Amino acid sequence: MEIDKKNYCVILAGGRGRRLWPCSRDQFPKQFIDFFGTGRTQLQTTFDRFAKVIPVENILICTCREFLPLVLEQLPDVDEHNILVEPVNRNTGASVAWANMRIKRVTPDANIIIAPSDHMVMNDDLFLRSLETGISYVQENNVLLVMGVKPTRPEPGYGYIQMGDLSCKPDVYRVQSFTEKPERQFAQMFMESGEFFWNTGIFLANSRKLTSCFEEIFPSVLRELKFLNPTYTYEQELEYVKENYPRYPNLSIDYAILEHTKGVYVMKCDFGWADLGTWHAIYECMSKGDGDNVVIDSEVMMEDSRNNVIKLPKGKVGVINGLDGYIVAEEGNVLLICKKGDSSAMVRKYVNEVQMKYGDEFI
Repeated sequence: MEIDKKNYCVILAGGRGRRLWPCSRDQFPKQFIDFFGTGRTQLQTTFDRFAKVIPVENILICTCREFLPLVLEQLPDVDEHNILVEPVNRNTGASVAWANMRIKRVTPDANIIIAPSDHMVMNDDLFLRSLETGISYVQENNVLLVMGVKPTRPEPGYGYIQMGDLSCKPDVYRVQSFTEKPERQFAQMFMESGEFFWNTGIFLANSRKLTSCFEEIFPSVLRELKFLNPTYTYEQELEYVKENYPRYPNLSIDYAILEHTKGVYVMKCDFGWADLGTWHAIYECMSKGDGDNVVIDSEVMMEDSRNNVIKLPKGKVGVINGLDGYIVAEEGNVLLICKKGDSSAMVRKYVNEVQMKYGDEFI
């Protein structure tokens, strides 16, 4: 895939990642962690992947104020002007609307990729090939395109997209319906039907289509700036956003696009993907060792133990005997040991209870 200056990427890096507590913390969430001991954090790995095919000056990072120092430290090649810092937290829909406004002003016929900063891609070559196909499709068609992958298990922590009619291009289908985080029995039905893809959260569209979508969904906030001041500077943009951004609703880009937009298509991809949002999802997608245990960049001695996921700090050794189906995760001042199951609700419960009883320093 050739580098084209009309192509842009918006990387979303403002999440808290609480479902991976205690390793993902409020002040240092999962996208800024070298979770697997590769030498690069999840954010850096995502940036590296897109920098192969997108000009560095065309990569924008959306984050919140608390994480700006981390973004600057981990992505020194990104110009600070390309880091969009929300003045107040309004979820990913508003930040992408802002990024689109910025991009369209410079390149009216831009093609835009929107991607989370903390997802795993197993085969970069196949991913870039799918990306090339997707960009070509949205350049020629005024649609929103989401990358979808075939489910390999009834994962209740993912979004499911039902494919409708086949488009003029192979492996691209109109979106029939979208279900976010279904109960496990429904996830099982979706997987067995063969009609559903997992939603990777990676979207492609041309800037014109994104603009029309946001005009339908969001109040007229950012787009008023060009009428008030057609020659506004970067500093004037930031001041305007600071004053007016709170008028946006708290809406995710997934919900905004998949449930409120017409002309949405899904492309079947096969590059190997996982949303590393929960301990259960990490266990399911990673290769298993002896006893079907998943040990993540940790020193562990295990005996008569199976079906566990273990993540310990550097410099510590875990000795585990007789454990079956548990999460064992330690970071800083917190050690978590709990049944694996569908762990996200349980972890969220413990996060809330620990915060109330012991304070923010443990979250």
